Amino acid sequence: MFAVRLDDAEERPADVEAALINAARDGDEDAFRQIVDGYQATLSKQMTRFSRDRAVIEELVHDVFVEAFVSLGSFKSRSPFEHWLRKIAVRVVYRFWKVTARDKDRRTQLLEDAACVTFTTEPPTDAVDAWDQLHVMLARLSPRDRLVLTLLYWDGHSVAGAAKLAGWSQTMFKVQAYRARQRLKKLLEESNENE
Repeated sequence: MFAVRLDDAEERPADVEAALINAARDGDEDAFRQIVDGYQATLSKQMTRFSRDRAVIEELVHDVFVEAFVSLGSFKSRSPFEHWLRKIAVRVVYRFWKVTARDKDRRTQLLEDAACVTFTTEPPTDAVDAWDQLHVMLARLSPRDRLVLTLLYWDGHSVAGAAKLAGWSQTMFKVQAYRARQRLKKLLEESNENE
């Protein structure tokens, strides 16, 4: 279901993970530290889809674990713990983008960064160029549009899966995806006209 799995860390047996979660619920800091150690790399990889700034990625991962610690009592073990963490991560990123979008200085900086990158219909010269173009173009979209496009096309979720992560109905998600694609298309057309 998720594109990124635990790569570097060994997967824990379910009973060991359940014991760690229960101990962390009871305030065992060492148990929660082990949970953080087990999922930190996975969440960091997920966050690179949302930001290129290493400091922002670290802040977002930190916020995910803070929210997870506070919400451990609500984890019902109906789905894997990793899925629960990823759902929290999506909410944390969405809130971050909303706050960032309201921050006038940050928005000005993003627009200045976008002006530095030329968008063409020509393929990027290398992976780094493609990565830069993608991040700058996504930064020009609203937080809602960024979230929808990232979940669908970068993370590769189905509409049903992405809607569930975002906490929206599938119908609402489809409408938002259509609108986000139209706005992205318009941005690309405007960028090509300005060349």
